[in-house]
Amino acid sequence: MRTQARGLAAAVAETVVEKVVALRWPQRWLPAGWPGVLSGIDAAKGDDIRPPWPELIVTCGRRSAIVGLAVKRASGGRAALVHVQDPRAPLAGFDLVIAMAHDEIAGPKVVKVLTAMHDITPERLSQAAGAWRERLARLPRPLTAVLLGGPTSNSPFGDAEARELQRRLGALRARNGGGLVVVPSRRTPEAALAVFRDAGRADPSAWVWDRSGDNPYLGALALADRLVVTGDSVSMVSEALATPHPVEVFALNLRRRHEGFAQTLAERGVIGLLQDGVEAPSHPPLDATVEAAAAVRAMLARRSAG
Repeated sequence: MRTQARGLAAAVAETVVEKVVALRWPQRWLPAGWPGVLSGIDAAKGDDIRPPWPELIVTCGRRSAIVGLAVKRASGGRAALVHVQDPRAPLAGFDLVIAMAHDEIAGPKVVKVLTAMHDITPERLSQAAGAWRERLARLPRPLTAVLLGGPTSNSPFGDAEARELQRRLGALRARNGGGLVVVPSRRTPEAALAVFRDAGRADPSAWVWDRSGDNPYLGALALADRLVVTGDSVSMVSEALATPHPVEVFALNLRRRHEGFAQTLAERGVIGLLQDGVEAPSHPPLDATVEAAAAVRAMLARRSAG
């Protein structure tokens, strides 16, 4: 969530100050718009919130929406408030809400985007390509990068899911050849990572990052010829789509929300679902951050003119 808010703010404003706020009880459970929220900020566990108030507030997540509404009220309404995702609160206090296509929210202040926002830019990808080109050069082409997430509620990702993903990757590589780089995240269970690590020991054309040293995530996004992403992470799928590479999503045992996201993208023809004999479509880079930033600028212009 922080990446989405930070990416949108950076795309709109020249100066961005990120605040990670902790709320004490009972303020953390107060309804949005309730007075007294700012008195519950715990500066010992997070950032403090105090004047001068910003011109633009970008929040993401239910509790940050509560804080954003309180800051807007404290500013006398001068601060514009943009929320990412469904705030689960009345929309009257927000100037704009950026929600995803599968979110069940609508209204004149709501802008729907196809993917999540992020801070992956062409400039960052270019820098990562320069930093990782030599280190990934030993792997044969075409290079497939596998971006691993982890389990979520009602969506397991353990050794059984990892073995099925490994099997499907084997079928993909049997058709296309080339090398493999596997990049786990912090959420990837050790048992799942061990499946890829064990297979990689016998495969000189594969490299499985062991989470030590520099993280190759951005380098993989920049330099791979094909990206395979586990469908538990909306953010990773969205970041992969910001590149020009074909993207395939491993969509086994996903929770309903993530399954709906993957199906929507597949129906729009921007991803493939990693299945035997099915190839991902090519696509131009798709970045919801650019679309959302344009909507925010238009909103700010209307406020200024009014």
